[in-house]
Amino acid sequence: MKTRVLDSWAVLEWMSGRQPAAGLVATLLNNAEEGHTCLYISAVNVGEVYYFLRQNHSAPLAESWRDSSATLPVIIDIPAIDDIWSAAILKSRFPIAYVDAFAAALAQKHRCPLVTGDPEFRRVDGLELDWISAP
Repeated sequence: MKTRVLDSWAVLEWMSGRQPAAGLVATLLNNAEEGHTCLYISAVNVGEVYYFLRQNHSAPLAESWRDSSATLPVIIDIPAIDDIWSAAILKSRFPIAYVDAFAAALAQKHRCPLVTGDPEFRRVDGLELDWISAP
């Protein structure tokens, strides 16, 4: 079974229907539903999606995400203290957002690719990416 970590960028692209990310994330979600893929997302990134939707769209859309995020075939990983230290170390070493450091640290913890198209992650040495590029 392949394991992947989703970052906020991938989720927001999927929610917006923007291709190619929407199709690729939908395929990963289907594969996870069928038991062929194990998907993770950091609880910090789940919160980032909520914040983004609330700030840039509407409170009802953000609340819809809040309700539906728990029903997705994705394991929402709540960072433990060691995960927080790992994210902090990544943030101190590379020019990435602190919330992105949680996605990167989670991918490193599970020794799997991070699914993203956010160029910020290309700055993190040794981070395996499942890169989603623009069409």
